[in-house]
Amino acid sequence: MSDQDVAAPADGRADGPDAPLSARRQRTRERLLDAAFDLFAEDGVDATSIETVCERAGFTRGAFYSNFASKHELLLALAGREQARHLAELREGIAAASAQGLPGADLDVADVGRFVAALLDRISDDRRWRVVSTELRLLALRQPAVAGGYLELEGQMVAECAAEVERLAAHVGRRFVVDARQVLLLVAEGYEADRRTAELAGGTVRAQDLAARWLPTVVERLTVPADQRA
Repeated sequence: MSDQDVAAPADGRADGPDAPLSARRQRTRERLLDAAFDLFAEDGVDATSIETVCERAGFTRGAFYSNFASKHELLLALAGREQARHLAELREGIAAASAQGLPGADLDVADVGRFVAALLDRISDDRRWRVVSTELRLLALRQPAVAGGYLELEGQMVAECAAEVERLAAHVGRRFVVDARQVLLLVAEGYEADRRTAELAGGTVRAQDLAARWLPTVVERLTVPADQRA
């Protein structure tokens, strides 16, 4: 049995994974997450042991099990933290791009292109997270115990991002002709393909520039004026 499947020792302590987080414990938790992030990106999830995470973070196994019941729980907690960071980036990017000027309700493609470019320039492209999130997806396909947590996190992220873009569309007098969550999934898959292309091209092209070629047209085709009847 691998250590990712080993639950925390049931010794009845009050400082287990479900105990309230003190400031000190939150710092410990963040250091464990940071260490795991680096190791998962460098060596892979399966090749990284709990002992290695503890050693990198400078803690004992006891500190680990006071915060996480297993390596799988640690991985899902890391995913939740990174998704929250990306959602915050999206909100900040929308605000910053909006300050430069919003497209009109007639949705001129050139205006949309400028807005999309300004937005994407403010969203970071963390290669480490792309590597780790790919492993998480594969692990969820193999491990039913991980799949539930993965689907819950993905559903929350898609729903919150969809709410943001729906608010943005309404602000410029548009609405989506299909479920905004489906639009988000479509755009996310397309942008991820652009990221892979950019990385494999050795930095000769940016994912943002590739996405700017097709994303404005997608936005134009999948939205209509808000007062237009279905």
